[in-house]
Amino acid sequence: MFSTADIEAIVALIKREVVPAIGCTEPVAVSLCVARATELLGCKPEKIEVLLSANILKNAMGVGIPGTGMIGLPIAIALGAIVGRSEYGLEVLKDADEKAVADGRAYIDEKRISIDVKEGIEEKLYIEVVVSAAGHLAKAIIAGGHTTFVYLEQDGQVTLDNRAVGVRSEQTDDVVLSLRKVYDFAMTAPLEEIEFILESKRLNKAAAESAFGADFGHSLGKTLRGSRELHVLGDSIFTRILSYTASACDARMGGAMVPVMSNSGSGNQGITATLPVVVYGEECGASNEQMIRALTLSHLTVIYIKQSLGRLSALCGCVVAAAGSSCGITYLMGGGYDEVAMAVKNMIANLTGMICDGAKPSCALKLASGVSTAVLSAMMAMEHRCVSKLEGIIDEDVDRSIKNLTTIGREGMNATDTLILDIMTGKC
Repeated sequence: MFSTADIEAIVALIKREVVPAIGCTEPVAVSLCVARATELLGCKPEKIEVLLSANILKNAMGVGIPGTGMIGLPIAIALGAIVGRSEYGLEVLKDADEKAVADGRAYIDEKRISIDVKEGIEEKLYIEVVVSAAGHLAKAIIAGGHTTFVYLEQDGQVTLDNRAVGVRSEQTDDVVLSLRKVYDFAMTAPLEEIEFILESKRLNKAAAESAFGADFGHSLGKTLRGSRELHVLGDSIFTRILSYTASACDARMGGAMVPVMSNSGSGNQGITATLPVVVYGEECGASNEQMIRALTLSHLTVIYIKQSLGRLSALCGCVVAAAGSSCGITYLMGGGYDEVAMAVKNMIANLTGMICDGAKPSCALKLASGVSTAVLSAMMAMEHRCVSKLEGIIDEDVDRSIKNLTTIGREGMNATDTLILDIMTGKC
């Protein structure tokens, strides 16, 4: 069904979109941009000017920065200049230690950093950094993708300028997908070509377990394992799915220095696409092949939906990621393509409209809501119960239903996005 070229293209797409990340990807992307600009400058900057799209600012305001015990952009920017290495990608801050954090605090106190919103742009993922020292200046711009540099300049000499190419430079849509194509690929691709997806299981499960015995964020995952909570909810596959997913988010949003496997630029999306599938598969005795195919189905579904939604929007990413995990769980329950499509429709009918009001510790609550709906949607689908085309935004065709979801998130919620940022910045 798939040619060698098709398989290679889809595998390359997954490998571009499913990558390790330490910390929330928005402030980490800002750190990455600062690190690259600093490398161009060739020395520690005396001044750093940062201009951001509203969505980047929204997602970076309230999240913990790994290994610092601090929240928000200033420390992420300072560490990007002090210890950041652009070759690490979204793990740019993995060399940060206590001394670096202390130096970063001093850097902030010296008022060397300025942060503002970039006006007059439509791109929702935009980071512009200008660094200067001793009469020299360097500039770096990331746009369209969390690691996509579109502009580099050193003392007036431009070494890269892809701004005219547009924000699709990461080529996430160079492979034309449909849910049917996603499903068929996950079910038929040679196992050795896709077994790398198991790394998402290892990383994200380890992240969850790191928070069970600690206090990160609101400790939702840990709370769900308490005696009172188990008395109310019971000790079941369902509650373990909730606790593992929430716990990994607790660690990530709380600033733990642990990597997670992200999806489409979001660690929370990677967590949500991975852990419900992993927990269900392990509890039900899934084979190694079944786990690989279920995770591939989940992650590739997320990539497919994000192709038309975009990297950042007012729609919470857990809606998309939980749709992916619902597909993976449905497959592990014994479902085929028809049941997977039903699960996606059930997901869209329920969670469309969940807002993204920035990255923060309480994202764990939203992930728990998303994955609980993922399980319910899968169970309904296995009983051949599906929201009909007469209800809301659901269409007979599952791909049109997905387009309805992404159109609402990409276009219909723009005013919501603006209002959310106004409310958030108004509090400050």
